[in-house]
Amino acid sequence: MFHLTDALSGLVADITRRVPALGHVRPERTLLFARRGRTGADGPNATCHCLTLPTSEPGYYFWADAVTGTITRRSPWFVTRSPDVVMHGTPIDYMISVALPRFSDQVSRRKLERYAGLPSWVVRLDTIVHELYHIAPDATGLRRLPRGDGTFDPRAHPPQFFDDVRDLVIAYLETSPAADVLEVVRHDFATLQARHGAVIATTFRDASYPQRYAHALEQQPSDPGVLVEPFKEAPGRALFTERDLVVRDFSRTQRAVPVCAA
Repeated sequence: MFHLTDALSGLVADITRRVPALGHVRPERTLLFARRGRTGADGPNATCHCLTLPTSEPGYYFWADAVTGTITRRSPWFVTRSPDVVMHGTPIDYMISVALPRFSDQVSRRKLERYAGLPSWVVRLDTIVHELYHIAPDATGLRRLPRGDGTFDPRAHPPQFFDDVRDLVIAYLETSPAADVLEVVRHDFATLQARHGAVIATTFRDASYPQRYAHALEQQPSDPGVLVEPFKEAPGRALFTERDLVVRDFSRTQRAVPVCAA
């Protein structure tokens, strides 16, 4: 069996050792996991999830009279928080999820145009470096790029972002990384399956994964005459550990099949 997320974790560790501009990334505090994503379907090939964002300011949802604008109903006052993710005692600051098999089967002419003369598999390496580049050097959130006037660009992906990622990919390849480290990005999903018999990956036991959640404040302000509607959805989980992970076989069926606990 080929353990794809373990192989990606090894690739991430190798990249951060070889590329000084990504040396701030701490692989031991970066969790790689997989989600189901069909080849050819819309959606990202991978995503960087930040767990270090601060708790939000208190707020609430409300409904107002269409004529007078008077608030008639509101939700409880709440803050949004990032859950704690702790793996074998080590806090996780960032997670990178890959959509399988879409990540391994991605084809992008636009990406390849930035890598003239390089093989097509470089698009998968570009995806991983892209997600690593989102990690802010001070580990407090997602990277923001400065503009010429000294302010930060509000866009997550300004043109400079893609240029920087290309330069980082080329810098990494120029260090001559080992073929076994690159295997996870050199081959598409079918090739990995043919070479190893199955493609497995770490994923979360439930269909969801750790996400920011709304936490109702214990002390609520009094609003006479305003109906407070309780949240209909269950509150998000505050803590995830290694017990929430499983290893699934992504190659056998359209639905990932559990193999064992991670």
